[in-house]
Amino acid sequence: MLLCIDTGNTNSVFSIWDGDKFLSHWRISTDHRRTADEYFVWLQTMISLTHFDLDIDSCIISSTAPRVVFNLRVLCNRYFDTRPLVVGKPDCLLPAAPRVDQGTTVGPDRLVNTWAAHHRHGGDLIVVDFGTATTFDVAAADGAYVGGVIAPGVNLSLEALHMAAAALPHVDVTMPAQVVGTNTVACIQSGIFWGYIGLVQGIVDKIRAERGVPMKVIATGGLAPLFDQGFDLFDAIEDDLTVHGLRLIYDYNKEAGNV
Repeated sequence: MLLCIDTGNTNSVFSIWDGDKFLSHWRISTDHRRTADEYFVWLQTMISLTHFDLDIDSCIISSTAPRVVFNLRVLCNRYFDTRPLVVGKPDCLLPAAPRVDQGTTVGPDRLVNTWAAHHRHGGDLIVVDFGTATTFDVAAADGAYVGGVIAPGVNLSLEALHMAAAALPHVDVTMPAQVVGTNTVACIQSGIFWGYIGLVQGIVDKIRAERGVPMKVIATGGLAPLFDQGFDLFDAIEDDLTVHGLRLIYDYNKEAGNV
């Protein structure tokens, strides 16, 4: 069985696959201080709740938090007796090499997401990921990552607003009843919600105009459904895009005899 680990700046997702069959996944906060032993105790507890006999014999990791990779490698080596593939490292092959400026390091999650979206939807794509940052990743017709856009994430913007203006409260991100707020909370919610609607629409339009080809827009990340309330921003929302892409990349390496 394959263990896919997607480590973001805020949360990490552990997903288990048996061939093409998805079995289960769990989420934990990302913390570079967490040891391999702590990961194993937590993961063993979660696995015991599934009532499956899970025999993990292979692992693949995508991490935007480099300091956690060491302990994840130790986890895979010590407890599952396997050397994990790490996306972005030279020994992890990609189905289509990224076409970016020489020397540029691309976030592993962005590489994984573009290939996963291409596998499911084909063609030229824009993948919008609502994470700690809001990223727009462009996939060419062959699924290769060819560049993108990075904007501040929704929650990051709210936190920055609160830090810069202490009198302004923390608010939940939600669609306001009207554009013009009549109290402070409503004003902030309107600015964040409609601001990001405009940001997504504007950047997507600019990318399409620059590329000059029809492009589908695929969204992922926890806040994606919030911004898809009748605005036709996205052609599809995929909540498991990264772990799906990790499985595809592992299978590609396996077929190539790389694992």
